[in-house]
Amino acid sequence: MSDSSPLPPARLHPEAELARAALSTPLLSRAARLARWAGPGTRVDAGGGLVEEQLPAAAELLGLTGDDAAAYASEAWRVAVDAGLVEIVDEEAGTVRAGEELALLTGGSPQDVLTVWLAALETVVADAAVPDLDDLVEALDEGGEVDFSSLDWDPQAEADFLDGVLGNLYLLTVGEGGSGEAAVPLPALAASMLVPDDMGEPTNDVLEQVSDAMMRLDDQFRVLEPVGLVEYQPVDEALMADADEEPAAPVDDTDVSRYGMVRLTPLGVYGLRARLLEAGIEAPAVGELVDKGADALLDGTARFGRTAARAETEQWLGRRDPLTAARELLAAARGADAGAPLRRLRCQQALSLVGAEAEPALREVLADPELGGLARVWLSERGAADVPAPPQEMVFWLTIDTVAAQLQAEGNSEELQALVEGLAAQHSGFFAAAWRVEHPAVADVLDAMGRLHPDKKVAKEARKAAFKARSQQGG
Repeated sequence: MSDSSPLPPARLHPEAELARAALSTPLLSRAARLARWAGPGTRVDAGGGLVEEQLPAAAELLGLTGDDAAAYASEAWRVAVDAGLVEIVDEEAGTVRAGEELALLTGGSPQDVLTVWLAALETVVADAAVPDLDDLVEALDEGGEVDFSSLDWDPQAEADFLDGVLGNLYLLTVGEGGSGEAAVPLPALAASMLVPDDMGEPTNDVLEQVSDAMMRLDDQFRVLEPVGLVEYQPVDEALMADADEEPAAPVDDTDVSRYGMVRLTPLGVYGLRARLLEAGIEAPAVGELVDKGADALLDGTARFGRTAARAETEQWLGRRDPLTAARELLAAARGADAGAPLRRLRCQQALSLVGAEAEPALREVLADPELGGLARVWLSERGAADVPAPPQEMVFWLTIDTVAAQLQAEGNSEELQALVEGLAAQHSGFFAAAWRVEHPAVADVLDAMGRLHPDKKVAKEARKAAFKARSQQGG
């Protein structure tokens, strides 16, 4: 995932709801219980981990059983230390006491709780990027250092790979059209990191890399689930059985869920967004613009998809009376800069959410060459009386402005192509008149119409009109 372009805005759940979810995650709740259990007799080793002889008692306290009980207890203790729930008093003696952060879990604000959870998340993400500990033990050389070359493992590369996967999962969750509810197949996530965009059919080598990555991700998401980052359905163990073994039950080879399914939780969306912001990546959230001016709203939502832009605008309008809001929006929509057409489109979409109380503001701009067209559209759609007919220049100007905005918002989309075809069909002399329109984007719009129109004759007319427009503008 590139860090050069802003991500779609996330729809965050209320902090109080997220804090409750954080407190109920298995790992943080275990860490808190161990922090409250720790006392004068609790001892840690040189690395801050709970000494081995105390792990059975810790596991029993947490209700953990089985071969992995001690490992889970050790992990919970490590999270307690890293998140500040436990503080080491004397490293040499290995004594501990409750940390200052422990009180925040019961007496702090939702933001305090989430700050503790984020610290726990960092520990778990770091753990998830580490290979099996048995391999690490075997790789210890005589000096007690880890021989990474014998592991065929690059710590930074592994961490970067996991960060990339989590970034892609975040993008799939918050992106326009991403409901945030659907689980993502593990093969798709692995392929998103390894299969080049321009590769039609993946080679056998790439497919083998994807398969290996899936197995790594299966282990990693199992580690990440207890901290509440994801909901995860692991890879079907029958897929990892020896080829010579008969499956215990009939299996459906077409069932993609057998290969692992992962969904980012609402808490996970919050956590990954926090990590992205910490890394300097622009990761907006719906609701951040409600206290800002109309100029910030229109500029900010210019990069949003339709659904997110509407959600942000509804919250913004909810803080203002309709007439004042309409006047602010119209004033902010003016301009001849490159972003102005899209601002006016967002303004028009915002005004569609405003009631009849805003009518005086729209009538005030009927004579404005930039706003008069959209004002007439708004008034006509509401059946207002005495709406003056627009002059022809205003009609063409609004048409060019609308196409320019669509180009900015969606590029060469099917919807824009349909709009272009409709314009050319409805107005036989459209291109003869359009190139004369005094709009900064007229040449670019006519060029785009030439690219998009399927009829070669019409496309040629558009390109000729674009050339005339540039000549008129001195370009």
